[in-house]
This record gives sequence, C-alpha cells and structure tokens, in this order.
Amino acid sequence: NDCCLPSTQSDLTSMAGKRFCPCCPDAEELREVPLTAASLATTLSPAEQLWSTRRDQAVKLRMEGSGPGSEAPITIHQMFLETVERFGDHPALVFKKDGQQASMTWRQYYEQCRAAAKSFLQLGLERYHGVAILGFNSPEWFISDLGSIFAGGLATGIYTTNSPEACQYVAANCEANVVVVENQKQLDKILQVKDQLPHLKAIVQYRGEPQQKAPYLYSWEEFMKLGEDVPDEQLDAVIDSLRANECCTLIYTSGTTGNPKGVMLSHDNMTWTARTASVVIKAKGGVEVLVSYLPLSHVAAQLIDIFVCMSFAGTTVFAEPDALKGSLVNTLKEARPTLFLGVPRVWEKMQERMKTVGAKASPLRKRVADWAKSIGLQYNQSNAVPWGFMLANNLVFKKVREALGLDRCRVCLSGAAPITKDTLEYFMSLNIPVMEVYGMSESSGPHTVAVSINDYRLTSCGKVMPGCKTNLENPDADGNGEICFWGRNVFMGYLNMPDKLADAVDENGWLHSGDLGRNDERDFLYITGRIKELIITAGGENIPPVPIEDALKAEVPIISNAMLLGDKLKFLSMMLTLKCNMDDNGEPTDELSPEALDFCQQHGVKATKVSEVLANKEPAIYKAIQEGVDRVNARATSNAQKVQKWVVLERDFSLPGGELGPTMKLRRPIVVKMYQDKINELYAVAAEKQ
Repeated sequence: NDCCLPSTQSDLTSMAGKRFCPCCPDAEELREVPLTAASLATTLSPAEQLWSTRRDQAVKLRMEGSGPGSEAPITIHQMFLETVERFGDHPALVFKKDGQQASMTWRQYYEQCRAAAKSFLQLGLERYHGVAILGFNSPEWFISDLGSIFAGGLATGIYTTNSPEACQYVAANCEANVVVVENQKQLDKILQVKDQLPHLKAIVQYRGEPQQKAPYLYSWEEFMKLGEDVPDEQLDAVIDSLRANECCTLIYTSGTTGNPKGVMLSHDNMTWTARTASVVIKAKGGVEVLVSYLPLSHVAAQLIDIFVCMSFAGTTVFAEPDALKGSLVNTLKEARPTLFLGVPRVWEKMQERMKTVGAKASPLRKRVADWAKSIGLQYNQSNAVPWGFMLANNLVFKKVREALGLDRCRVCLSGAAPITKDTLEYFMSLNIPVMEVYGMSESSGPHTVAVSINDYRLTSCGKVMPGCKTNLENPDADGNGEICFWGRNVFMGYLNMPDKLADAVDENGWLHSGDLGRNDERDFLYITGRIKELIITAGGENIPPVPIEDALKAEVPIISNAMLLGDKLKFLSMMLTLKCNMDDNGEPTDELSPEALDFCQQHGVKATKVSEVLANKEPAIYKAIQEGVDRVNARATSNAQKVQKWVVLERDFSLPGGELGPTMKLRRPIVVKMYQDKINELYAVAAEKQ
C-alpha cells in the first residue's frame, strides 16, 4: 500500500527489522534485505556553505522547517533499499537479450549494482573519482551508474554523439578511473584519447567483446566477475560512509560555447527531487511503466528513468538504439507506458507522421477526424465534457492512443526545450494533453511542472514544485524577469569552476537560470525568452527569437527549422530549412519528407528534393514562404520585430551536423559561425540596395 512508503527518517528507522508493514496488519510480509544500523542513520557531512566546486566538499542543504522540503535527507543507496524492501520481486528493468524479452526484479537489480560496485573497487576506483559511461540506454548503463555511486565514485554520463576530443574533456575533468563504453565504436573514441587520461585504470565494454586484447580492457561479463572476492563488509563500509549532502553524480551541460560544465549533484539532489516529482505526478508504487530512450547523460532522462522510477518501484522498459530513427513507436506499443517524457522534437515527429497518414484518408474519415479533434480541443480547454465526446473517444481518440502505444499513459510530458503551441493543441485535440516540465541540469531536472489537465494552462510550464521557490529578478513593466530557483533540487556547484558558479548562483544561494519569464495571477510560469538568446538590434530593441520562429513554422508547414538573425544588425532576417527525410545516422538527406511533398503538391510543385526547390527558387514555394512571413509580420508589435529578409539553406539542421544539441535545441552561436558567409550575403545585399 502507499502507506507503506516511509515518509520520514523515523518511519524508516521504526520499520527496520520488521517483517510486515506496521499500519497494514493483513499485508504480506516484507522481504528482508540486510540493513546495517549505519545505513539507516542519515548523517550529513559538516558543511559551511550552500555551494562547492570541490568534488570532496559537502554542502548545506536548502531544508525547509516544515512541510515539503523538510523531509529527512537520504542517500541513493537508502532509497534503493526501501524500494527493494517493498517491491523486491517486482520487475524493475525490461530489455531485449538476443532478440528475446528479458527482465530483472528490483532485488536482482540491486544485487547487480552491488556486484558492479565491488568490481569498481577491485579496479581501484578512488573516492570522488569519475566512472564515465558512454553508450545507449541499457541495464548496464543503470548498473554502472548506481554501482559507481555505491563504491563512492561519481557517475558521469557522456553523450554518444561526442567526438573523441569531447569525450576526453569530460573523462579527464571528472578524473575518471574507469570508462564504461557500449560497443567498439565508442571504445575506439576512448582508445584514441587514452594517453590523455592520466587517472584512467580500466575500460569496460558492455555490448559484445572488445576486438582488442589489453590488460586494462574488460568485457561486461569479465568486469562483473572481478569483484567476486571483495567482501560484503568492505563494500558496506563504503556505502555506510556515503552522505546525502555530498556529490554522487556529474551532469555535463552541452554548452553551446566553451567547454561543458560539470554540474555536481548530491545524493539529496537526486533522492529529494525524485521523491517530490513522484508525489507531483501521483505515481503509484509498483504500478507505473516508462520507456527509457532519451540520452541518459542528460539530466531529464537520468532523473526520471533511474531515480524517479526507483522512488516508486516502477518498471523501466529499454528502447532500441534506433528509437529516435523510428523504432520508438514499436517499443511504446509493446510497453504501453503509464508515464512518458518526450523532448519537443519527438512530439513534433509524431505529429508530422500522423498528419501524413491523415492526409491519405478518405474524405469521410477526414471529416470524422476533424469533428473529433474539435471536440477534443473543446474538452481539454474547458474541462467540461462536450456533447459527442464519448463518440469521438470511441471513434478516434482511443484508436490514436493505441496506435501510439499511449493508451495507458496517465502523464505525457515535454521538457528540455520549448514546445510550440501548435504541437500542444494538436495533441490536445486528440485528447492526449502534453504537459510541460521546466528546469535545468542545475536544478536536478524539474523546477516547475504541470501534470493535471484540471490545473493547466496552455503554453505555461506549470507551477513550482512543492518545497521549491521561484523569484523573478528585475521584472519589466510586463512582469518579465530573470527566473531564479531555490530548493533542494538546486545543484552543489560546477566542478573546479568557481568563476562559472559565481555567475550562476548569487551570494544568497539563488540559482539564476538565464531565462526570462512571468507568472500569471494563478502562479503559472511562462517562459518568455532566454537572456543570452535575446536579439538586441542595432536600434537597441530586445527581441526574443523563439516566438517569431515558431510562428513562421506554424504558418508554413514545409519549414523544418527557422533561425532568427539580427543581433547588433539593422534589421531581422531568417535562415530556414525544409523538411526532409533523415538517413540511418540522423543526417539530413536531399529527399523532401512526406509532409513537405504534400505541401509541394498543394502548391502545384512536382519537386521531390530539397535541391530541386532551391535550384530555381521554386516560385510557388518561395511565394508561400513570403506570404507566411508577411502574416507573421502583420502580428509584430513593432517594425523592429518584422522579418525583412530570409534565405533557404541547402540542408536541414541536425545533431550530427552540429547545429542541434543532444536535446535538439538550436545551438545558435555555432550555427552563426557555420553560416557566416550566408549571413554576410543577406546583409550585404540589403546594404547595396540601400
């Protein structure tokens, strides 16, 4: 029962050693897991400040006196043990092994993490040194992460898309003693830079056997056997020395400029945020199912897939490595998750695919779908059940949810980047309300969240999590100010970067997000821009680019990416890309996507390739884009906010191309550098005309 979850340290202590839930006389006996007295006593390390940039220095926690935020701090090991006590035989991880589905219970998962921890100790993992993990989501990724934490190390994810040089920077910065890689491709990157990793003692490969033989190279099976002779007492002594206010995890920000920063997260950051998030989403113990597919080196996937799931003993189903290239929907249909987090690009891709299917339907089916969608939008915007809702639900909504594998999904979330109003309304019209989560690596993931359609406002990021606070600094006349965070989710500091920490956290301990936002009368937070992204024209006008970019994409469906230009320039212009198919590596091809082809056909254009549209500046397409720009300009609040010129680029933006970051965010400074000649051309032509 939910009542069995110990909510305070005293509850936990009183339950220790009991074989039943004290408040449920008829409940089944709890399975016993050996608990040591020391693992139950939450002792915090002495600390003077709320922040630190040293790997071995503890911090003071932002504890509240009562209510949310006042809960007893616990380590990750303690949270894991509680889950094993209550749900030891419940499936924790579901994955494919040799093409067949396999699973691991919470008890087996815990034992595997202990075994990995012993192997890390055997390999010589030193306290507060990194274990870098480079690979696609898998049970081995989770076990390496938690095993390294149990052994007193710092779990450190590396993006699979990183170059060898970028991998070297992270592994060297976290002083990694061990690097865990997925396969030969990732192993080759580490071998290229091995000589520049002075702390490295071993490399472990978790898929297949390493092709090379070397004394420091281990397969997963070899690695897991290494610690068999390490006594339990040795590992327990390390586990008992873990403290909730010390660092256990490093998240490296995918910075658009300069080297990435190592965000230091404590046990309390992870356990408190995970438990609070599970309360917010009203998770039920031992019931929830989610799919793991987003990069685990990013805070959102790591917190939800590993730690939030642990807090309520959910089941994590692993997607295939080609999830984002199309196989995700198959995993969703198999797993039928009850919770699902997608980055905006995932939701947009689903929307594009469904629109393409819808366009081929018969006129009658189209009419039924349009009618149902109008009912769905009405229902989700008014909270009242309109006439015809049950019929629309049976004819359309249920079928769509089943086709997407979301028929059991209670909470659909979008995070890590801004999502357009168009996409939100599209899913709302299909009775799949997508809720926004807002936060950052430095807030352990979430800070504000909306999870209930009854307490939701379109385009808002919801309300601040219980136990956290938000402050808007230096608000303008419209109430837009810099969003600042306070709470136990706020990070410890940036590893070895005191100057960067001073930019992010003020002397009172408030985290400055760099985002602009405002609250409405009911305390819903709206993100209105990013201070660093603001375009300040030569005339001194401040212009947030995202609303203008999103407006044009909504007006002209053939446009894939739009990037506004105009910083320190006389007028605004835009670089545009067309929707195209991606190859197996996620690289844009020259072939127009099905949605782009539909757009061409509607405008009487026979082109099937991006190059064909660009070759003769296809008049009908260019006219449609200009008309879209004109419509967006007609809504502009001032002349300075009007787009004067635009250019269509030869290829779409992509992750491998470098224009997009791991969560598909536009890396503006990098794109400007890449396309500087095009930008110069745009403004030179305009100057000549003047």
